[in-house]
Amino acid sequence: MIGTPPGTAAANAAEGGYAVRLHRMLALGASALVLLGACGTGGSAGPAASGAPSVAPASGAVSAAPSAAASPGASSVPGSTSSSAAPSAAANSIASQMALGGPPECPQRPFCLIGLEKVYGLHFKAFVPLDAGGPLTVAALRTGKIQVGELFTSDPSIQVDNFVLLNDDRHLQASDNIAPVIRTAVLKAHPDIATLLNRISAKLTQQQLVSINKQVVVDKTDTATVARQWLQQNGFMPTGGSNKGTIVVGAVNFPENELLAEIYAQELQANGYTVTRKFGLASREVIQPAMESGQIDLSPEYLASLTEYLDKGAGKATGDPAVTSRILQTYLTPKGETVLNYAPATDENGFVVTKATADRYHLVNISDLAKPAS
Repeated sequence: MIGTPPGTAAANAAEGGYAVRLHRMLALGASALVLLGACGTGGSAGPAASGAPSVAPASGAVSAAPSAAASPGASSVPGSTSSSAAPSAAANSIASQMALGGPPECPQRPFCLIGLEKVYGLHFKAFVPLDAGGPLTVAALRTGKIQVGELFTSDPSIQVDNFVLLNDDRHLQASDNIAPVIRTAVLKAHPDIATLLNRISAKLTQQQLVSINKQVVVDKTDTATVARQWLQQNGFMPTGGSNKGTIVVGAVNFPENELLAEIYAQELQANGYTVTRKFGLASREVIQPAMESGQIDLSPEYLASLTEYLDKGAGKATGDPAVTSRILQTYLTPKGETVLNYAPATDENGFVVTKATADRYHLVNISDLAKPAS
Protein backbone atom coordinates (compact mmCIF):
# COMPACT_ATOMS: atom_id res chain seq x y z
CA MET A 1 0.00 0.00 0.00
CA ILE A 2 1.21 3.49 -0.84
CA GLY A 3 1.38 5.58 2.29
CA THR A 4 2.40 9.12 3.13
CA PRO A 5 5.76 9.21 4.94
CA PRO A 6 6.10 11.56 7.89
CA GLY A 7 6.94 15.12 6.82
CA THR A 8 6.92 16.58 3.35
CA ALA A 9 8.95 19.68 4.01
CA ALA A 10 11.98 18.67 1.94
CA ALA A 11 10.30 19.05 -1.41
CA ASN A 12 8.83 22.38 -0.41
CA ALA A 13 12.03 23.92 0.94
CA ALA A 14 13.87 24.57 -2.34
CA GLU A 15 13.84 28.16 -3.56
CA GLY A 16 12.44 29.87 -6.61
CA GLY A 17 9.58 27.65 -7.77
CA TYR A 18 10.91 24.16 -7.06
CA ALA A 19 8.28 23.48 -4.37
CA VAL A 20 5.95 20.56 -4.94
CA ARG A 21 3.23 21.68 -7.29
CA LEU A 22 0.33 20.76 -5.05
CA HIS A 23 0.98 23.88 -2.96
CA ARG A 24 0.96 26.20 -5.94
CA MET A 25 -2.16 24.53 -7.27
CA LEU A 26 -3.98 25.68 -4.14
CA ALA A 27 -3.36 29.17 -5.44
CA LEU A 28 -4.34 28.10 -8.94
CA GLY A 29 -7.59 26.64 -7.66
CA ALA A 30 -8.37 29.87 -5.85
CA SER A 31 -7.53 31.91 -8.92
CA ALA A 32 -10.05 29.88 -10.91
CA LEU A 33 -12.75 31.91 -9.17
CA VAL A 34 -11.10 35.10 -10.36
CA LEU A 35 -10.73 33.67 -13.86
CA LEU A 36 -14.37 32.65 -14.00
CA GLY A 37 -15.20 36.25 -13.18
CA ALA A 38 -13.03 37.41 -16.06
CA CYS A 39 -14.82 35.07 -18.43
CA GLY A 40 -18.10 36.73 -17.48
CA THR A 41 -16.89 40.33 -17.50
CA GLY A 42 -14.55 40.37 -20.47
CA GLY A 43 -11.25 40.33 -18.59
CA SER A 44 -9.07 43.31 -17.86
CA ALA A 45 -10.30 46.68 -16.74
CA GLY A 46 -8.84 50.00 -15.68
CA PRO A 47 -5.25 51.02 -16.41
CA ALA A 48 -4.24 47.56 -17.59
CA ALA A 49 -6.75 47.76 -20.40
CA SER A 50 -5.23 50.96 -21.72
CA GLY A 51 -1.67 49.76 -21.28
CA ALA A 52 -0.77 52.76 -19.13
CA PRO A 53 2.13 52.00 -16.82
CA SER A 54 0.80 53.96 -13.85
CA VAL A 55 1.31 52.38 -10.44
CA ALA A 56 -1.63 52.52 -8.10
CA PRO A 57 -0.76 53.09 -4.42
CA ALA A 58 -0.36 49.77 -2.66
CA SER A 59 0.10 49.06 0.98
CA GLY A 60 3.36 47.29 1.66
CA ALA A 61 4.87 48.03 -1.77
CA VAL A 62 8.66 48.24 -1.90
CA SER A 63 9.84 51.03 -4.21
CA ALA A 64 13.24 51.18 -5.83
CA ALA A 65 15.30 54.08 -4.55
CA PRO A 66 15.99 56.63 -7.29
CA SER A 67 19.47 56.62 -8.74
CA ALA A 68 21.78 59.59 -8.81
CA ALA A 69 20.52 60.34 -12.30
CA ALA A 70 16.91 60.27 -11.28
CA SER A 71 15.18 63.61 -10.93
CA PRO A 72 14.38 64.79 -7.39
CA GLY A 73 10.87 64.04 -6.28
CA ALA A 74 10.52 60.97 -8.50
CA SER A 75 7.25 59.21 -7.74
CA SER A 76 7.13 56.25 -5.40
CA VAL A 77 4.46 54.06 -3.89
CA PRO A 78 3.08 55.46 -0.61
CA GLY A 79 4.13 53.45 2.42
CA SER A 80 7.01 51.84 0.58
CA THR A 81 10.45 51.09 1.91
CA SER A 82 13.67 51.70 0.03
CA SER A 83 15.56 48.97 -1.81
CA SER A 84 19.04 49.15 -3.30
CA ALA A 85 19.54 52.01 -5.70
CA ALA A 86 19.35 51.19 -9.38
CA PRO A 87 22.28 52.09 -11.65
CA SER A 88 21.71 55.33 -13.58
CA ALA A 89 21.49 53.39 -16.85
CA ALA A 90 18.54 51.48 -15.45
CA ALA A 91 16.74 54.61 -14.28
CA ASN A 92 15.31 55.24 -17.73
CA SER A 93 14.51 51.62 -18.56
CA ILE A 94 11.05 50.27 -19.23
CA ALA A 95 11.26 48.30 -15.97
CA SER A 96 11.95 51.48 -14.02
CA GLN A 97 8.50 52.72 -14.99
CA MET A 98 6.75 49.61 -13.73
CA ALA A 99 5.77 47.78 -10.55
CA LEU A 100 6.55 44.10 -10.22
CA GLY A 101 4.16 41.89 -8.26
CA GLY A 102 4.77 38.45 -6.83
CA PRO A 103 5.03 36.40 -3.66
CA PRO A 104 6.21 38.28 -0.55
CA GLU A 105 9.52 36.38 -0.53
CA CYS A 106 10.34 37.43 -4.11
CA PRO A 107 12.88 40.14 -3.11
CA GLN A 108 14.94 37.48 -1.30
CA ARG A 109 14.76 34.80 -4.01
CA PRO A 110 17.46 34.25 -6.66
CA PHE A 111 14.83 33.18 -9.20
CA CYS A 112 12.68 36.26 -8.60
CA LEU A 113 13.72 39.87 -7.91
CA ILE A 114 17.37 39.09 -7.13
CA GLY A 115 17.70 37.16 -10.38
CA LEU A 116 15.93 39.83 -12.39
CA GLU A 117 18.43 42.37 -11.09
CA LYS A 118 21.57 40.24 -11.46
CA VAL A 119 20.79 38.33 -14.66
CA TYR A 120 18.79 40.94 -16.52
CA GLY A 121 19.90 44.20 -14.87
CA LEU A 122 16.30 45.17 -14.14
CA HIS A 123 15.32 47.64 -11.45
CA PHE A 124 11.61 48.19 -11.02
CA LYS A 125 9.81 51.27 -9.76
CA ALA A 126 8.31 49.18 -6.97
CA PHE A 127 7.74 45.66 -5.78
CA VAL A 128 4.23 44.81 -4.59
CA PRO A 129 3.97 41.70 -2.35
CA LEU A 130 0.99 39.61 -3.44
CA ASP A 131 0.82 35.81 -3.69
CA ALA A 132 2.55 32.86 -5.38
CA GLY A 133 0.99 32.90 -8.82
CA GLY A 134 -2.51 33.26 -7.39
CA PRO A 135 -5.61 35.44 -7.67
CA LEU A 136 -4.04 38.52 -6.06
CA THR A 137 -1.36 38.70 -8.75
CA VAL A 138 -3.91 38.12 -11.52
CA ALA A 139 -6.21 40.83 -10.15
CA ALA A 140 -3.33 43.29 -9.75
CA LEU A 141 -2.34 42.81 -13.38
CA ARG A 142 -5.90 43.34 -14.53
CA THR A 143 -6.36 46.60 -12.62
CA GLY A 144 -2.93 48.05 -13.37
CA LYS A 145 -1.77 47.92 -9.76
CA ILE A 146 1.28 46.12 -11.17
CA GLN A 147 2.59 45.98 -14.73
CA VAL A 148 4.70 42.81 -14.43
CA GLY A 149 3.55 39.78 -12.47
CA GLU A 150 5.10 36.47 -11.55
CA LEU A 151 2.84 33.58 -12.53
CA PHE A 152 3.49 29.95 -13.34
CA THR A 153 4.09 29.36 -17.02
CA SER A 154 1.17 26.93 -17.33
CA ASP A 155 -1.35 29.13 -15.45
CA PRO A 156 -4.76 29.23 -17.21
CA SER A 157 -5.06 32.96 -16.53
CA ILE A 158 -2.46 33.53 -19.26
CA GLN A 159 -5.07 32.42 -21.77
CA VAL A 160 -8.15 33.73 -19.98
CA ASP A 161 -6.76 37.25 -19.60
CA ASN A 162 -4.65 37.22 -22.77
CA PHE A 163 -1.51 37.91 -20.75
CA VAL A 164 1.83 37.79 -22.54
CA LEU A 165 4.38 35.39 -21.04
CA LEU A 166 7.80 36.96 -21.54
CA ASN A 167 10.50 34.63 -22.82
CA ASP A 168 13.20 33.87 -20.26
CA ASP A 169 15.87 34.56 -22.86
CA ARG A 170 18.77 34.53 -20.39
CA HIS A 171 17.62 31.35 -18.64
CA LEU A 172 17.05 32.73 -15.17
CA GLN A 173 14.73 29.87 -14.29
CA ALA A 174 15.89 26.26 -14.09
CA SER A 175 14.13 24.16 -16.72
CA ASP A 176 10.97 22.61 -15.34
CA ASN A 177 9.92 20.99 -18.59
CA ILE A 178 7.40 18.18 -18.36
CA ALA A 179 8.69 14.65 -18.93
CA PRO A 180 7.51 11.11 -18.20
CA VAL A 181 9.55 9.14 -15.69
CA ILE A 182 9.25 5.35 -15.90
CA ARG A 183 10.72 2.38 -14.10
CA THR A 184 13.63 1.12 -16.17
CA ALA A 185 12.60 -2.52 -15.82
CA VAL A 186 9.19 -1.71 -17.29
CA LEU A 187 10.78 0.22 -20.14
CA LYS A 188 13.08 -2.71 -20.97
CA ALA A 189 10.12 -5.09 -21.00
CA HIS A 190 7.99 -2.70 -23.09
CA PRO A 191 10.31 -0.49 -25.19
CA ASP A 192 7.42 0.78 -27.33
CA ILE A 193 6.25 2.84 -24.36
CA ALA A 194 9.15 5.24 -24.95
CA THR A 195 8.01 5.80 -28.54
CA LEU A 196 4.41 6.38 -27.48
CA LEU A 197 5.21 8.85 -24.69
CA ASN A 198 8.01 10.63 -26.53
CA ARG A 199 5.53 11.44 -29.30
CA ILE A 200 3.26 13.02 -26.70
CA SER A 201 6.11 15.10 -25.30
CA ALA A 202 7.03 16.33 -28.77
CA LYS A 203 3.48 17.61 -29.32
CA LEU A 204 2.88 19.25 -25.93
CA THR A 205 3.57 22.96 -26.38
CA GLN A 206 3.34 25.70 -23.77
CA GLN A 207 0.21 27.14 -25.36
CA GLN A 208 -1.45 23.72 -25.39
CA LEU A 209 -0.62 23.08 -21.74
CA VAL A 210 -2.11 26.40 -20.69
CA SER A 211 -5.21 25.64 -22.80
CA ILE A 212 -5.88 22.17 -21.39
CA ASN A 213 -5.27 23.43 -17.85
CA LYS A 214 -7.89 26.10 -18.48
CA GLN A 215 -10.37 23.49 -19.68
CA VAL A 216 -10.00 21.54 -16.44
CA VAL A 217 -9.48 24.29 -13.86
CA VAL A 218 -11.63 27.11 -15.24
CA ASP A 219 -14.14 25.46 -17.56
CA LYS A 220 -14.52 22.47 -15.19
CA THR A 221 -14.40 19.95 -18.03
CA ASP A 222 -13.80 16.36 -16.95
CA THR A 223 -10.09 15.47 -16.95
CA ALA A 224 -10.61 12.28 -18.96
CA THR A 225 -12.57 14.20 -21.61
CA VAL A 226 -9.87 16.87 -21.95
CA ALA A 227 -7.17 14.19 -22.22
CA ARG A 228 -9.07 12.25 -24.88
CA GLN A 229 -9.80 15.36 -26.93
CA TRP A 230 -6.16 16.46 -26.81
CA LEU A 231 -4.99 13.03 -27.97
CA GLN A 232 -7.51 12.95 -30.80
CA GLN A 233 -6.74 16.49 -31.93
CA ASN A 234 -3.03 15.64 -32.09
CA GLY A 235 -3.47 12.43 -34.06
CA PHE A 236 -2.91 9.85 -31.33
CA MET A 237 -6.22 7.99 -31.19
CA PRO A 238 -7.51 5.49 -32.09
CA THR A 239 -4.58 3.12 -32.54
CA GLY A 240 -4.46 -0.61 -31.82
CA GLY A 241 -2.95 -3.58 -29.99
CA SER A 242 -4.05 -5.65 -27.02
CA ASN A 243 -2.84 -7.70 -24.07
CA LYS A 244 0.50 -5.94 -23.74
CA GLY A 245 0.49 -5.97 -19.95
CA THR A 246 -0.48 -3.73 -17.05
CA ILE A 247 1.08 -0.34 -16.34
CA VAL A 248 0.46 1.56 -13.10
CA VAL A 249 0.35 5.32 -13.69
CA GLY A 250 0.67 7.64 -10.70
CA ALA A 251 -0.01 11.35 -10.21
CA VAL A 252 0.10 13.83 -7.37
CA ASN A 253 -3.01 15.64 -6.27
CA PHE A 254 -3.26 18.67 -8.50
CA PRO A 255 -5.16 19.06 -11.76
CA GLU A 256 -2.27 19.53 -14.18
CA ASN A 257 -0.35 16.49 -13.00
CA GLU A 258 -3.44 14.28 -13.06
CA LEU A 259 -4.32 15.57 -16.54
CA LEU A 260 -0.87 14.71 -17.88
CA ALA A 261 -1.04 11.28 -16.25
CA GLU A 262 -4.46 10.73 -17.83
CA ILE A 263 -3.05 11.59 -21.27
CA TYR A 264 -0.31 9.00 -20.77
CA ALA A 265 -2.82 6.45 -19.48
CA GLN A 266 -5.24 6.83 -22.38
CA GLU A 267 -2.50 6.59 -24.98
CA LEU A 268 -1.18 3.40 -23.37
CA GLN A 269 -4.69 1.94 -23.28
CA ALA A 270 -5.22 2.80 -26.93
CA ASN A 271 -2.08 0.83 -27.72
CA GLY A 272 -3.02 -2.37 -25.94
CA TYR A 273 -1.96 -1.80 -22.34
CA THR A 274 -4.12 -2.26 -19.28
CA VAL A 275 -3.70 0.81 -17.07
CA THR A 276 -4.17 1.10 -13.34
CA ARG A 277 -4.46 4.69 -12.17
CA LYS A 278 -3.14 5.80 -8.79
CA PHE A 279 -3.96 9.49 -8.80
CA GLY A 280 -4.45 11.99 -5.99
CA LEU A 281 -1.23 11.09 -4.18
CA ALA A 282 0.04 13.58 -1.65
CA SER A 283 3.46 14.52 -2.98
CA ARG A 284 6.73 13.49 -4.59
CA GLU A 285 7.71 11.90 -1.25
CA VAL A 286 4.95 9.38 -1.93
CA ILE A 287 5.44 8.77 -5.65
CA GLN A 288 9.20 8.35 -5.64
CA PRO A 289 9.34 5.58 -3.00
CA ALA A 290 6.37 3.92 -4.73
CA MET A 291 8.24 3.89 -8.02
CA GLU A 292 11.38 2.52 -6.42
CA SER A 293 9.35 -0.29 -4.83
CA GLY A 294 7.48 -1.08 -8.04
CA GLN A 295 4.06 0.05 -6.86
CA ILE A 296 3.98 2.75 -9.56
CA ASP A 297 5.51 2.33 -13.01
CA LEU A 298 5.12 5.73 -14.60
CA SER A 299 4.38 9.34 -13.67
CA PRO A 300 4.57 12.81 -15.25
CA GLU A 301 7.40 14.84 -13.78
CA TYR A 302 9.13 18.21 -13.97
CA LEU A 303 12.85 18.18 -14.78
CA ALA A 304 14.20 20.82 -12.40
CA SER A 305 11.84 20.06 -9.54
CA LEU A 306 12.63 16.36 -9.54
CA THR A 307 16.35 17.07 -9.88
CA GLU A 308 16.27 19.42 -6.90
CA TYR A 309 14.26 16.90 -4.90
CA LEU A 310 16.75 14.12 -5.59
CA ASP A 311 19.88 16.25 -5.09
CA LYS A 312 18.37 17.63 -1.85
CA GLY A 313 18.36 21.22 -3.05
CA ALA A 314 22.00 21.29 -4.18
CA GLY A 315 21.11 23.47 -7.16
CA LYS A 316 22.21 21.09 -9.92
CA ALA A 317 19.30 21.92 -12.25
CA THR A 318 20.10 24.42 -15.01
CA GLY A 319 18.25 26.65 -17.44
CA ASP A 320 19.03 24.19 -20.25
CA PRO A 321 16.47 21.35 -20.31
CA ALA A 322 18.83 19.00 -22.18
CA VAL A 323 21.52 19.46 -19.53
CA THR A 324 19.03 19.21 -16.68
CA SER A 325 17.57 16.02 -18.15
CA ARG A 326 21.02 14.42 -18.27
CA ILE A 327 21.74 15.48 -14.69
CA LEU A 328 18.39 14.12 -13.58
CA GLN A 329 19.15 10.76 -15.19
CA THR A 330 22.30 10.40 -13.08
CA TYR A 331 20.09 10.52 -9.99
CA LEU A 332 17.41 8.25 -11.44
CA THR A 333 19.68 5.45 -12.68
CA PRO A 334 20.55 4.09 -9.21
CA LYS A 335 16.84 4.12 -8.40
CA GLY A 336 15.95 2.04 -11.44
CA GLU A 337 14.12 4.86 -13.21
CA THR A 338 14.43 6.54 -16.60
CA VAL A 339 13.39 9.99 -17.74
CA LEU A 340 12.00 10.01 -21.27
CA ASN A 341 11.97 12.95 -23.68
CA TYR A 342 10.85 16.26 -22.25
CA ALA A 343 8.15 18.45 -23.73
CA PRO A 344 8.58 22.07 -24.82
CA ALA A 345 5.91 22.86 -22.22
CA THR A 346 7.02 23.93 -18.75
CA ASP A 347 5.52 24.63 -15.37
CA GLU A 348 7.94 27.07 -13.77
CA ASN A 349 8.12 30.66 -12.60
CA GLY A 350 7.37 33.10 -15.39
CA PHE A 351 6.85 36.83 -15.76
CA VAL A 352 3.83 38.17 -17.59
CA VAL A 353 2.40 41.49 -18.72
CA THR A 354 -0.93 42.45 -20.20
CA LYS A 355 -1.17 42.43 -23.98
CA ALA A 356 -1.68 46.18 -23.94
CA THR A 357 1.60 46.63 -22.06
CA ALA A 358 3.42 44.19 -24.36
CA ASP A 359 2.14 46.02 -27.43
CA ARG A 360 2.96 49.45 -26.08
CA TYR A 361 6.57 48.62 -25.22
CA HIS A 362 7.14 45.88 -27.83
CA LEU A 363 7.85 43.30 -25.14
CA VAL A 364 8.66 39.71 -26.12
CA ASN A 365 11.56 38.76 -23.84
CA ILE A 366 12.30 39.59 -20.22
CA SER A 367 15.44 41.37 -21.43
CA ASP A 368 13.23 43.83 -23.35
CA LEU A 369 12.33 45.40 -20.00
CA ALA A 370 15.90 46.73 -19.78
CA LYS A 371 15.50 48.79 -22.95
CA PRO A 372 15.10 52.56 -22.63
CA ALA A 373 11.57 53.71 -22.02
CA SER A 374 10.23 55.71 -24.95
